[in-house]
Amino acid sequence: MAKIHLTTLINAPVERVFDLSRSINLHRIAFSSKDEKAIEGITTGLINENETVTWQAKHLYKVRKIKTKITSMNFPDHFIVQMVHGDFKSFRHEHHFKPIDNGTFLIDIIEFESPYGIIGQLTNQLFLTSYLHQLLLHRNEVIKQYAESSKWKAILI
Repeated sequence: MAKIHLTTLINAPVERVFDLSRSINLHRIAFSSKDEKAIEGITTGLINENETVTWQAKHLYKVRKIKTKITSMNFPDHFIVQMVHGDFKSFRHEHHFKPIDNGTFLIDIIEFESPYGIIGQLTNQLFLTSYLHQLLLHRNEVIKQYAESSKWKAILI
């Protein structure tokens, strides 16, 4: 199983960072270059515990679909997203939020497993882990840009 751990400092209140992180609308903005769209389940607004969303986007030269579900949520401490259906053998994304004096630490822990045994493991090592890490860095930069400016108001109000 491959693992990605990323910590991002965002100079904004924890509640704002939490809500921006679960915003379907901001997710679409962050991944517009991948033509990512929510096509089933919760397709706009904020996703909550036990709700699902199916995303469609072009990744690695192919249009792909992944259905995910929020399996755990404790506002504004954490939420966990797990794949219900998609290209991975398993996919779990933990979002943790730690308030500090000047903002919030956004902590992402992603664990995933590719299908196809040893070939999948090799794919993870050669490029998939790096690819997903870069996507996560970009997503967090977009969350940071919105949270630290007045742009968040267009998403959350």
